[in-house]
Amino acid sequence: MNITDQAIQKLEEELKNVKGDQKVNAVKSHVAENLTYFSKQDAEFAQAIVQSEKTLGDCCAEIMKGCGNAISDLEVYRKAVQFYFPGSDIKMHMTINKCASVGGDDSQLVEDSKITIDLTDFL
Repeated sequence: MNITDQAIQKLEEELKNVKGDQKVNAVKSHVAENLTYFSKQDAEFAQAIVQSEKTLGDCCAEIMKGCGNAISDLEVYRKAVQFYFPGSDIKMHMTINKCASVGGDDSQLVEDSKITIDLTDFL
């Protein structure tokens, strides 16, 4: 089993055992899903998850500690990757599909109808 598969397996197992308050329960499955995605992107990140004694439950509790009544998705995922790999960061972008109501996916869009926003510009 490669390191990415080990990280995914670890996250899946730990997700079943996460116990926390309402805030932790609100983010745990999304955090696990995105950590899985990041592990597939980068084997070194996957290795950090596998070798860590920290758990997904610890990660979610740390993310939500002191967040008050709200936290952005971007900040949740940033804190998650930094929990396992200090000094790391994420980059996120969204694409507006102005023609979505007429069907088709992004690959069918004309370049002029696409607008890309880097969410980190708003921080």
